[in-house]
Amino acid sequence: MSRLEGLKANSSQFTLEGEPFRILGGSVHYFRVPRAYWEDRLLKMKACGLNTLTTYVPWNLHEPERGTFNFQDQLDLKAYVSLAAQLGLWVILRPGPYICAEWDLGGLPSWLLQDEEMKLRTTYPGFVNAVNLYFDKLISVIKPLMFEGGGPIIAVQVENEYGSFAKDDKYMPFIKNCLQSRGIKELLMTSDNWEGLRCGGVEGALKTINLQRLSFGAIQHLADIQPQKPLMVMEYWSGWFDVWGEHHHVFHAEGLQIGSNGFLADYDAPLSEAGDCTPKYHHLRNLFSQYHSEPLPGVPSSPERKAYSPAFIQQHLSLWDVLQFSDKVSCRWSDGPVNMENLPVNNNNGQSYGYTLYETTITGGGALNSRNNIRDRAMVFVNRECVGCLDYKTHEVALPDGKGERTLSFLVENCGRVNYGKALDEQRKGIVGDIVLNNTPLRGFSISCFDMKPSFIKRSVIWIKTSFLPKSYSARLCVDGPPKDTFCIYPQSWGKGVIFVNGQNLGRYWFIGPQHFLYLPAPWLRSGENEIIVFEEQRVHDKLLFAENPDYGKVIDVYKLPFCTLL
Repeated sequence: MSRLEGLKANSSQFTLEGEPFRILGGSVHYFRVPRAYWEDRLLKMKACGLNTLTTYVPWNLHEPERGTFNFQDQLDLKAYVSLAAQLGLWVILRPGPYICAEWDLGGLPSWLLQDEEMKLRTTYPGFVNAVNLYFDKLISVIKPLMFEGGGPIIAVQVENEYGSFAKDDKYMPFIKNCLQSRGIKELLMTSDNWEGLRCGGVEGALKTINLQRLSFGAIQHLADIQPQKPLMVMEYWSGWFDVWGEHHHVFHAEGLQIGSNGFLADYDAPLSEAGDCTPKYHHLRNLFSQYHSEPLPGVPSSPERKAYSPAFIQQHLSLWDVLQFSDKVSCRWSDGPVNMENLPVNNNNGQSYGYTLYETTITGGGALNSRNNIRDRAMVFVNRECVGCLDYKTHEVALPDGKGERTLSFLVENCGRVNYGKALDEQRKGIVGDIVLNNTPLRGFSISCFDMKPSFIKRSVIWIKTSFLPKSYSARLCVDGPPKDTFCIYPQSWGKGVIFVNGQNLGRYWFIGPQHFLYLPAPWLRSGENEIIVFEEQRVHDKLLFAENPDYGKVIDVYKLPFCTLL
C-alpha cells in the first residue's frame, strides 16, 4: 500500500501521516541477537513503551568477501524489519556504510584494507567504488520496506558521527546521493556528539545528537545549530563498554536521566544480553508510560534457564598437530611477513579474524624486537616452546641460544579493529612490518591462517593427547529435554582463548576479567549431545561449568568516573 506523507521535520514537532508524532526509540541490533529471539526482544521493546526501532546494518557481515552478499538467516534484514512492522513498530534504519556500533572496524569490511592507499570514509575512488556496489545490493533489499511503499522504515541515517572524523567535505553529500539516487525518499538524518554537530551534517538531513549525560546545554546546543526543527537524541548511552583487566562498567538506574525522545542501549543495557528486564528497563517503562493514553502491553517473561552439569574435557589437540594433517589450514610462504588482510586466502579477500601463525628458522639466540609491528598480540615459540609474548606494550623478547637450525614461531591474535576515531586506515592485523633478531630483519616465513570460522572448527581431525600449548579441547554437554539458556562459566584457572558450541563462536575469555562467563542461548543448543571446542593459549584445565546467572566481576559506576575518562 502506497502512502502519501511520511515522517516530516518541517517545524519543532515531527509529523507522521500529517499528525504530530513523538519518536520513542530504542535499538536492538538483529546481528547481535539470535534470530529465534528477535520477536522476544522486540516485544519487550514495545512493552517498554517504545514505538520506534533503530538498527545499524553491518557491511562487513553482509559482504564478507568482495561481491559476495549474505542477507539470509541471522542476517535476514528484510525479515527483521518486517517483524518489527508486524509488531507495530516503526523503524529508523542506520545503514552506514560506517556504523561505529563498537563493531570491528565500525562495520567496514577488512578486505578494504588490502589497498595500501585506502582512505576509509572519504571519496577515495577505491572506497567509493566499494560503497556503490554494496549500496546497489543493500538498497535493493530495503527499498520495498520503506514507508512510501507501505513498509515501516520512516527515516534513514546518513553515515554515522562523521563530524568526529570529517576528513573529506565531499563525503557526506556522496553518501546522501547514494541513498537518494537509488530511490530513498524518506526523511534523512545524521547523528553526532556535541563536538561533531557543527561539521557532521549534510544539507537536507535532520541533525540529531548523541550523548551520555543529558543536559539542557546539550539540547540547547542542538537547537541553536538547527532552529525550528525537532530536537532528537539519536543515541542516549545508558551503558558503557568494558576493557580487559578492568572493572565492569555500569550505569545504575537511579542515575539515568531521560528528557528527550530517543535512547540507545549498547552496554549494561535496560534489556540484558539474555533478554532480562533490568531495573533500568522498569525505570524507563514507568517513564514512557506517561506518553501513552492506554496501558502498556504486558512484559513477556524471559526464556527459561538452566545450570547444566559440568562438561568435562575428553580430548585435546595441539596447534602444531593441526598443522600436520588438517587441510582446512591455509599455509603460504613469503620472504617477508604479510598482514592478515593481504594473505591470499578466502578467495583472495584476506583473513578478517582469528589467529595467524608465522614461522621461520633461526640459527642463534639474542634480542628479538617487534619494532611495534605486532597487531595485536603474539605468543613467541622456539621449537614449540613458548619463550614470551609481544604486544603494543612489550616489543622485545630474549631468545635462548641453541645449536643448529630452530623454528621460530609467532602465533598472532587479531584482538579486534578499532571502531571509532581517525586511525581506521591503520587497522591491518598480523605482522605488519619487519621483526628483527639482533637488528637483522627475519626472512623466509611460512604463514598459516587460523580464522576460526565454523568450517575450521567443524573440520574432521584425529584427536591426539599432547602436552604442547596452545591446544584445542573437546568436551560434550548433554542436554535432557528442550534446550534452555545458560551461561558458560570459565574458572580463573583457565588462561586465554575462545569457546565454540556446535560451531557457534561464543566469544573470547581471559582470566584477567572482568567477566568470567559467556552467554549460551538455547537456540544454539540441541537435545542430546552438544560439541564444545575450546581453543586455549596458556593453561591446562579439565572442565567447563554452567550457571543460570552471569558473573560480571567487580563493578564500577560510570557516573562516578570523571567524564574525561570516558572520551
